[in-house]
Amino acid sequence: MPNATPPPDLERPSAGRIYDYLLGGTTNYAVDREFAEQQLSLAPGIRESARANRRFLGRAVRYAIDLGIRQFVDIGSGLPTQGNVHEVADEAAPEETRVVYIDNEPIAHAHAQILLEDTADPERHRAIAADYFDGPDLWRAILDEDLIDPSQPVCLLAVALLHFMPDEQHPERPLAFYRDKLAPGSMLVLSHGSVDAAASDKEDSFRKVRENYNKQATHKGALRSNAEVTALFGDFEIVEPGVVWLDQWRPDGVVNGDPARTGLLAGVGLKH
Repeated sequence: MPNATPPPDLERPSAGRIYDYLLGGTTNYAVDREFAEQQLSLAPGIRESARANRRFLGRAVRYAIDLGIRQFVDIGSGLPTQGNVHEVADEAAPEETRVVYIDNEPIAHAHAQILLEDTADPERHRAIAADYFDGPDLWRAILDEDLIDPSQPVCLLAVALLHFMPDEQHPERPLAFYRDKLAPGSMLVLSHGSVDAAASDKEDSFRKVRENYNKQATHKGALRSNAEVTALFGDFEIVEPGVVWLDQWRPDGVVNGDPARTGLLAGVGLKH
């Protein structure tokens, strides 16, 4: 079974609760809001980064639906907010989709369960309290929910997750395991903080934010280059337009402003 999740740490800012605050949510605490405001003073673009990341998530889910995928596994799903995977998927393919959310933050897991109980068909969507690094145990727990058919394509999402895992944790290893478990036709969706900023001033501000996460928050940060993010897809075919800034990935309209301002790269890979 997956490792038991630790009790919530309410003394330090949490990455998930900070993200919730940046998106305008209410499931956060004073320590999270104070930390978030400090980071906004260094890099005002991180609020737009959170919003752009959510928009990318929605576009990627709709792309998966267009390809015929109806199964979704969202690892590191975070606190529920507007535009959750099951909401986007159900809007695009009513009564056809199945979603399993995974998060190791007790507050995020509890709120996900409450949210799913209020859906029209709660039996099609589940939330698991587990950790990305649980590997085989996590995969067994996902299958034990009897929602995901491993012989059929799955959309695996690790959105704004791996940049909270420093190199010494080797986040690429569990990801390679999960990629291997996916059936042909499956999709991997990633977004990741990057050092490949278009201007040095942006890069410096995001580096300072990362340092503050490392010193104060419950999760350490790790910015990676475009080449390093691309490598996380393994042998999956990276669909057009490749690994690009969030707003550049199949935008719904014209991209205004500098796309590098978000500091997050995004990409989608397909398994053949």
